[in-house]
Amino acid sequence: MNRLSWFNVTSLTLGFAFLYLPMVILIIFSFNESKLVTVWAGFSTKWYGELLQNDAFLDAAWVTLRVAVTSSTLATILGTMAAYVLVREGRFPGRTVFSGMIYAPLVMPEVITGLSLLLLFIGIGLDRGVTTIVLAHTTFAMCYVSVVVSSRLMSFDESLEEAALDLGCSHFEAFRLVTLPIIAPAVISGWLLAFTLSLDDLVIASFTAGPSSTTLPIKIFSAVRLGVSPEINALSTLMIGIVTVGVVAASLITKRNALRQQQDEQAAARAQ
Repeated sequence: MNRLSWFNVTSLTLGFAFLYLPMVILIIFSFNESKLVTVWAGFSTKWYGELLQNDAFLDAAWVTLRVAVTSSTLATILGTMAAYVLVREGRFPGRTVFSGMIYAPLVMPEVITGLSLLLLFIGIGLDRGVTTIVLAHTTFAMCYVSVVVSSRLMSFDESLEEAALDLGCSHFEAFRLVTLPIIAPAVISGWLLAFTLSLDDLVIASFTAGPSSTTLPIKIFSAVRLGVSPEINALSTLMIGIVTVGVVAASLITKRNALRQQQDEQAAARAQ
């Protein structure tokens, strides 16, 4: 059995500390009795109670969840369609341009994306609000979904689709009954990634949000400019908890589907 050397243990510890120590400190101070966030005065959960009575934060959280769920769903549908076309159709006229335009938002500065979308919405006379934030988040999130789904489709056995077509399925039925269930873990991972990106976005939402559609990151940023309060620590802790639950759930679903696929393959091999 190989044991970790002291160098690997030290590197691993420093890496995890660099990544998670700030979050641990934030979570600890969300249970601080004192109003001063840097002075520990005992354990208390009163700031979570104060947070539940803060209508401004609750309204911003509701807007953020609506935007995140809607935009991540739209981005997953469009990103999956784009990935399927890129992987399955092979080379076709304009494929390079199409592929570059799909992945361009990955490297585009968010300020440029937000400004260009703002000019577009002004040009077509669309008032800024929840709808414009959803459109903006869908635009930049679908490329991430496309990358995740494309990587799964590249390793997908096309003979399974061809077998379904030979048995009389249409192309849509073959995709719905054969391809989609197999690539479901990648689609779910893409949805969660798009949801997290939307939940975290500040820059693009600042350009596309209206007066009555403030998202939670914008609200937190505005509040932090006046000083960090224990309520913000409590709110951030809840967001970390939501994201953690989502990641764990996605990991369990992926693991269960992989196990089921392995069992199906073993059963098919025994039947032969």
